[in-house]
Amino acid sequence: MTFSRKIFLLLTGSIGVTLLAAFIFLHFTYRDLYLTTVRESVESQGQRTAAHYHSGELTEEIIEKIHWYNVVSEYEVLVADDLNELNLLFPYEIDGEMLVEESDRESLLGGQSMMKEGYVSHYGREVIGGVYPITDGTATAGYVYIFVPLEGLSQVFGSSIPLLIGAGVLFFIVLSMLVSRIRHSLFKPLASIESFSKSVSDGQYTRRLKVKQRDEIGQVSAALNQMSEALQHQEERKKEFLADIMHEVRTPLTYIQGYTERLKKSDQDKELILSTIESEVQRMNTLLSELVDLNRLEEGYAEFNRQPIAVADLLYDTSQLFSLAAKEKTLTVEADVDEELIVVQDEKRLQQIFYNLIENAVKYAPAESTVRISLMEEGAHMLLTVINDSTLTTAEKERLGERFYRADRDRNRETGGTGLGLAIVKQLVRLMNGDLTIDTEPSAFKIDISIPKEGQSE
Repeated sequence: MTFSRKIFLLLTGSIGVTLLAAFIFLHFTYRDLYLTTVRESVESQGQRTAAHYHSGELTEEIIEKIHWYNVVSEYEVLVADDLNELNLLFPYEIDGEMLVEESDRESLLGGQSMMKEGYVSHYGREVIGGVYPITDGTATAGYVYIFVPLEGLSQVFGSSIPLLIGAGVLFFIVLSMLVSRIRHSLFKPLASIESFSKSVSDGQYTRRLKVKQRDEIGQVSAALNQMSEALQHQEERKKEFLADIMHEVRTPLTYIQGYTERLKKSDQDKELILSTIESEVQRMNTLLSELVDLNRLEEGYAEFNRQPIAVADLLYDTSQLFSLAAKEKTLTVEADVDEELIVVQDEKRLQQIFYNLIENAVKYAPAESTVRISLMEEGAHMLLTVINDSTLTTAEKERLGERFYRADRDRNRETGGTGLGLAIVKQLVRLMNGDLTIDTEPSAFKIDISIPKEGQSE
């Protein structure tokens, strides 16, 4: 059973229950209020009528008064000297019984009144009445039977039924409009969500749902839009990644293929060609290794073994690895390091950050320029700053840290860069709950990294 059908049945059932409740209310009003009122009135009138007699015989004057009362009253009143005569005056059966049965005689003869009610076919309706002995307390002179045929439900509520019908029709119209509005506001968005989900499952990530309401369905629609947008960005990243990896892998493969063909034709420059092929293979290995590492970092699968580290020694050791390259380019490396600084971080991952930043600075700084490295304590954080001269524009600096982005691809081929170093640093800093900032001023390249000194243990 569909959700729409369930709601429809629920609303239909609500209408049915409402109508049933209205019928029960009317029936209760008729049975418990109207009938009770009639019984009490019959009993009161019967006692008052019988009270006209005081003592002696049932005179013509008393009978006349009773007959007169019968004319002006809404009740039917019969008077008789004995019970047999009373049965003759009212010869109709009440629910299949005579007015006065043999079992009733003893109590009536003893001066006790008796209520009789039931269906009388002569009147075609229910009758409520009572037999009241006319007595002075010691002797019974006769009997009075007061009864009234009951009105039906339609007669009792005759003036109210049109109003009730009108109110019922109005209620049904309002309820129908409400149900229609609920169906429109509930099921139309659900149908749109279903269609939207199918399109997303088919790979159509550009479609968006129109969010017109702020209820739970509107919140679900907004969440689905966010999901679709995230999938669209993911798809764009995937396409960009595939295009970049194809380009990055195709270039060294082309070089290797060209050098291999050249080597087949001649042994001239054999050592140089083999060295170049080896360099390209090494570059591919580095590219794939860094790519796998970056993917793991982006997915949050990296493991951190955080231990206390004398971070100054780690920075000096890492800088020493590039001393020869700096000397070849006549670079001046200036370091301002807080040698007392201790941090609780993963030594391998922290060195990876130092290595990538210093490598970039040494590779891309102009010859005979200066590379400045600062490592200081700043509150509960470690602040690392690396500055080198640069000719990069503001737009190029804003893209640094993206996968495979290299401001000068030809120059990076000479230096062996993959365009993944800063992307890896960016993810490592994120996983360490730190911040990475690149100064976009064109005069120099400056990168600031702030990492908490007390990292959480994995």
